[in-house]
Amino acid sequence: MKRYEKFVLEAEKGITFEVSEGTRGELIIRALNIATANVYSTNYVNPPIPEGYKHVCGEWNNGFVIERCSDGSQFVWIPVGSLDSNGTLDGEHFSEKFGRRNYMNDEFSDDEFNEALNGELLEQLESVKKYGGFYISRYNISKSSAGKPQSVKGVMPWVNINFDDAKKIASTIEDNEAVKSHLTFGAEYDSVLEWFIKTEVKTLAEIAEDSTEWGNHWNTENSPREVVETGSREEWCANNIYDFAGNVYEWTQEQNESSYRVIRGGYYCDYGFSNPVAYRYYNLPFNNYPFNNYDDTGFRVTLYIK
Repeated sequence: MKRYEKFVLEAEKGITFEVSEGTRGELIIRALNIATANVYSTNYVNPPIPEGYKHVCGEWNNGFVIERCSDGSQFVWIPVGSLDSNGTLDGEHFSEKFGRRNYMNDEFSDDEFNEALNGELLEQLESVKKYGGFYISRYNISKSSAGKPQSVKGVMPWVNINFDDAKKIASTIEDNEAVKSHLTFGAEYDSVLEWFIKTEVKTLAEIAEDSTEWGNHWNTENSPREVVETGSREEWCANNIYDFAGNVYEWTQEQNESSYRVIRGGYYCDYGFSNPVAYRYYNLPFNNYPFNNYDDTGFRVTLYIK
């Protein structure tokens, strides 16, 4: 039986304490500032436009798209502040606007699907609460003629890439004093799906049961039965984001059983009812050919606004 001495914590208004137990039974007390407390900015209706970008189309609640002036890469604003508090960051308490969702009775624990709230994810959480949302690439990342990563329409997605390389490349898309890019987290991926439901462009059934009608799946009507160019069909678009369901799997930073990384979205060879967009599938982060390769796996990136 553990015994702790009585103590009193005092702090200025806006400071929240997080209490947990360490691996050796010690009591850990962490002070969170107002940015990491459960307070989200109400200014999500006015998305910040980073220097070097311009607004090209859409409103905050139906796909606010910005474009990088240097190469035409496009990103869509996800207004997290408008979502319901039914997500999780700790894998246990579903009380967050920004976080993973349990659409398919997924197991969230240290041994199942997990995502540590530190590093880039913690930075993104602070940014989301400061600005009320975040940007995600409008398209699957592709490779320019110069070999640079980009988020543009009408090109083949960058596939045949393992997790480590996808994460590394994602971090190079943007890195300056105002903006930094990273490979999509599960918390970000599910926040996008929750936004689709909230805005009623997709139903829970279309996300968790059958994504056939809005993605490149094997059983899609007139299915090409192969990977196609980004943004090739308007019916595969939701709130100005293309190919979120089907076409290619997408790496995320969420983990399964520590060694595996979670891929999402399904791909062209899946049936939309067997692997809908919310389905979590996991794969080794490194190539193990011929037993494991990534011919049909790509990635998407999100932006952290500093």
